[in-house]
Amino acid sequence: MPATKQPRPSTALAKVGKSQSKAGKHSVKSSKKPAPAKNSPRTAKSATKPVVRAAPAQRPTARSRVVLGLQWGDEGKGKVIDLLAKESEVVVRCQGGANAGHTVVVGGRKTVLHLLPSGVLHQGAACVIGNGVVLDPIALCQELDELAAGGCEAAPRLRISDRAHLVLPAHKALDAAIEAAKGASKVGTTLRGIGPCYIDKVARTGLRAGDLRNLATFERKARDLFAAANRQITALHAGTAIEVESAMGPLLQACRRIAPLVSDTAAFLHQAARDGSRFLFEGAQGVLLDVDFGTYPFVTSSNTGIGGVITGSGLSHKHFDEVIGVVKAYSTRVGSGPFPVELLDATGEALRQRGREFGATTGRPRRCGWLDLVAVGFACRLNGVDRIALTKLDILTGEREVPICVDYEVDGERLGTVPSRLDDLARAKPVWEVLPGWSESLAACRTIADLPAAARRYIETIQNRLEVPVGWIGVGPGRDEIIVI
Repeated sequence: MPATKQPRPSTALAKVGKSQSKAGKHSVKSSKKPAPAKNSPRTAKSATKPVVRAAPAQRPTARSRVVLGLQWGDEGKGKVIDLLAKESEVVVRCQGGANAGHTVVVGGRKTVLHLLPSGVLHQGAACVIGNGVVLDPIALCQELDELAAGGCEAAPRLRISDRAHLVLPAHKALDAAIEAAKGASKVGTTLRGIGPCYIDKVARTGLRAGDLRNLATFERKARDLFAAANRQITALHAGTAIEVESAMGPLLQACRRIAPLVSDTAAFLHQAARDGSRFLFEGAQGVLLDVDFGTYPFVTSSNTGIGGVITGSGLSHKHFDEVIGVVKAYSTRVGSGPFPVELLDATGEALRQRGREFGATTGRPRRCGWLDLVAVGFACRLNGVDRIALTKLDILTGEREVPICVDYEVDGERLGTVPSRLDDLARAKPVWEVLPGWSESLAACRTIADLPAAARRYIETIQNRLEVPVGWIGVGPGRDEIIVI
């Protein structure tokens, strides 16, 4: 795609422009099935050399980027988004809700964002909460206040889709009751009311941000929704019915506050695209938690891949120039569900402690394991990923060996992909390619050449297996602790 003249920073925030520019069509790559390891899991050898392919020297700057997590969430998307947002004029959150937790560390200060786009920390970016998001008005106000206390006034730059559904206290109460009723078979949700809100959306009984234009009508409908939720909670014989009057006051207060921020964001995005603005679309959670392609039913309630970006923003695929997949250098997941590469030993605990693997939203300890390229390759193929952002490579420092899962084996058969049947995935045995580890610190590394040879070999193996180049490598938690290739 030819390089395009950069618009002025105020383009996305300005009124309607006169010129139109046609967005480049995203080219989706094909990806071959990973070759199965020929030797035993613990002795398989890699034929790759420790030479990392650099990105093309003349790669044009993408005007529209999509950032997706390619694992079970918690890949470090917040840091990557924060890095790319400085080149963007419009940052868009497209799906999920306050169950997301994107962490950004700037100047030693940690900021955790649950609803606002991670690009909000860059003052020049317009921020959009798209129609695919389920929005908790009370949680959003709390987040805005926390940012303001830290010197970041986000509200003047924020636009909320009038088509975004609202998470009410009733949804949270119902979420807790449903989980409690499941007992040992619970999914392990964040209890943020996300699933029940999406249920109301699909059942056509939900409330949307656009309903806040008439607060009297909104309150009447909200009370009906509270009553319906309490009937369900009573029928489940689990959880606690919500006290309507005590919940309604804080809800209406938050709704009055966010109502002026609600607008037709699809129309805004279409005009910004015609004006030539630079976009950054943020995915929440990870592809392996996608309601269609994830480890169902242990998934989230939305489409976490490229499809969710399209339906959750109102822009077509023609507006996306580059899809960036964020991959942690090892694997983690929160909650229940099959996890073939999980380490239930001292190594897994060491990864958890070094990586500080505790949920940004719930504080729950994350389950840890080695890198699963079967799952990541599956996610790459589903979303046409152009480049990989590899995060937390530094956490592997000190490991004598770093195994990578390159295939699954079920009943003696190699699968080469993620099966749809839960019982098949639960029985899947990882096929490992074992690489040498490294002991050198990566904290000061800012170029590929700075990395130890074993770390470069690890990256090259990932590229060769996925057939997707690595464009960014995280070597620490700070904003500047990253290698850009």
